[in-house]
Amino acid sequence: MSASRLVPWVLIVSALAGCGALRSIETAGTEPWVNPDTLRPASDSESLLLYFQHIKKLSGTELGKEHDNARQAYTKTHSEFNRVRLAMVLCLPNTSFSDDSRALELLDPMVKNHQASLYSLAFLLSTYIQERKKLDGSVYRLQQNVQGLQQNVQGLHQKLDALRVLERSLVEREQGGAGKR
Repeated sequence: MSASRLVPWVLIVSALAGCGALRSIETAGTEPWVNPDTLRPASDSESLLLYFQHIKKLSGTELGKEHDNARQAYTKTHSEFNRVRLAMVLCLPNTSFSDDSRALELLDPMVKNHQASLYSLAFLLSTYIQERKKLDGSVYRLQQNVQGLQQNVQGLHQKLDALRVLERSLVEREQGGAGKR
């Protein structure tokens, strides 16, 4: 191929690459997320997985802002992408806005629709939330059992102490009676 034929192709490829770079800048913070390692638009599933990785690193204040951004994006556009994005933020534990029930509610229509484009990711996230809720319930019941056992142990210690006091008084009484004879 001659240089004169190669130049237009190089220009076209450069222009397309530039468009992709502009799109990634233009959509920063909105859908879709761009894989920073490859600087290419990711699939919606990959974008959301990268998003989850991103929000797990945020501090409390930044996470609060991200919650607001995700909520506003969902309010504006009820897309599957925004629905999963908001559910991801809501299922983060130990946050003031954590709401597993709401996250499951958001994911439910997608989980019921096997044709949804993000069905697999919604199913995975929904299953994760449900299993974590079961585990949290089990941990709560275990804590309740431990507290009950601790109370039983305290009660048994009190009874043991009372028996020791009774035993001492009986021994003292016997020793006092033996000395009178």
